[in-house]
Order: sequence, then structure tokens, then C-alpha cells
Amino acid sequence: MIVKTKKYKIDPDVYVKISFVNALKQWWWVWFIPPAIFLIFLAFGLWGWGLGVAITLSGLYLLFWYIQFKGLTMHEKSKPLFDKYAYDINSKRIMMMVDAKRGSEIKWDKIIKVEKREDAFVLYMSKFEFLYFPFTIFKSENEIKFVETVIRRKGYLNTEIKK
Repeated sequence: MIVKTKKYKIDPDVYVKISFVNALKQWWWVWFIPPAIFLIFLAFGLWGWGLGVAITLSGLYLLFWYIQFKGLTMHEKSKPLFDKYAYDINSKRIMMMVDAKRGSEIKWDKIIKVEKREDAFVLYMSKFEFLYFPFTIFKSENEIKFVETVIRRKGYLNTEIKK
């Protein structure tokens, strides 16, 4: 069976949100640096300076990643990421279709992780490269179940639903 989805264009804000959260999860250990700096300043009795430096570094870190992903959505070379595509999904591959005749094949072995959310599947191909399939692009509930079954058989799908 092949599931043919409706054409879909990922919203840049959804891309930024998913990528931003994923970056913060990937580099969780960075959050230990500001408290360590605060403790160093505290050892010298400069708690005010330490607090200021720790908060500033935390804010700059968040701002850095937000600007990276927001900037990507505005860059001319990344415009194809946010074009409308239809997808043909089966147990062998995912076809990203520009139109009825032109498309790009994505093999299932390129997928490293899959999340099922309340309203979508997120198929990760790298830390910040992913396919976002909201359930609204599928034509029926059976198609969603089929895609979920294929994902489970491939061994990717987590058991809990993310919010």
C-alpha cells in the first residue's frame, strides 16, 4: 500500500520551534556552565557579578540558537525546505513529490528517530533535518494507522505521545 498525502508546506515557525527545542536537548550539558560560573564568582564573594554573567550567558546561548534557526527560514538558499510537497509513503521509501512527475526519494535507513506527537509525526534525518507530517495531510485515519504501522515495523516509533 502507498499512502499519498495532500500537498503540505511546513510553517517556518514550526520548524524553528522543533529545531530550537531539539538543539537545547542535544546540548543539555551546556546548562551546567552558567551555574559553574556563578559558583566561581561566588567563591570570590562576587555573587552579583556571577549572577549577571550567568544570566547573560544563558540568554546569549538561547538567542544564538534562535537566531540560527530563524535565520535559516529567511535565507534564500533554504527556500526549498519550505515549499509545498506531497509525500508518497510506503514500507520501502518516502517520496517527496514536487509534482506528479518530479520527486526525491528518501530511504527509511536515512531516518534516525521518529516522534509521534498529538497532531503529527516528526521523522528526524539528523539533529536539525526532519520531515514533519501533521495528521491533517493524510486523507483518512487508516492512512495514519498504516504509516504508524510502517514506522513501528522499522523500529523507530517511541511509545509515548509527545505534546
